Amino acid sequence: MKKTLLIGAIALFGLSNAQMTKGDWVFSGNTGAGFNNVSTKFKAEGMSEDGPKVSTFSVSPSVGYFVIDKLAVGIEANLLTATTKYEGIKSTTTSFSIMPNATYYFANDSKLVPYVGAGIGYASVKNSGETEFLGENFSDETTTDGLAWKAKAGVTYMATQSLGINLGVSFDQFSNKETYSGVDVKTQVNTFGVNLGFSYFLKSKSQKADK
Repeated sequence: MKKTLLIGAIALFGLSNAQMTKGDWVFSGNTGAGFNNVSTKFKAEGMSEDGPKVSTFSVSPSVGYFVIDKLAVGIEANLLTATTKYEGIKSTTTSFSIMPNATYYFANDSKLVPYVGAGIGYASVKNSGETEFLGENFSDETTTDGLAWKAKAGVTYMATQSLGINLGVSFDQFSNKETYSGVDVKTQVNTFGVNLGFSYFLKSKSQKADK
């Protein structure tokens, strides 16, 4: 009986790193902290005024291959949209990036596995706006391409031997430099986010065969 319990305990604690060895794959999908809707109201001297309303959403699918134990190298895509409404003006910023990245998992004897990661690649940012003036609607749209990089950290809870739940933070930066009429214009967009998602760890066929 004691031997059975010991084996069960070893198997339970071993769930965290069983699928993070060389040759394994990891598929992840993270989102921003839900669909966020931020409303602001200003009050002064008995007067009140509604501020801008901002709705944001982000999603980041990725795939990685463990080149060595605990280190996965792969590619990640990021999509972020932010819509702002204020005094009849609506503006939307949509950014899309794709970048090679690397993630290191600090696998241990716990079901909680900390991780850190970073990536660098290409991004495109589109800004569009709509406004109403004297009963007429006006719109404008611009698109900017440039370099993007990302750093992330968090923890993965191994719910099963293959499925993990991720909770972490990330910092993204987009930068671009263009020249208009002889004037250099630099654009830099920084995004800090809290992310919730999942990871699915797939053991390589060769390791399955070894078993």
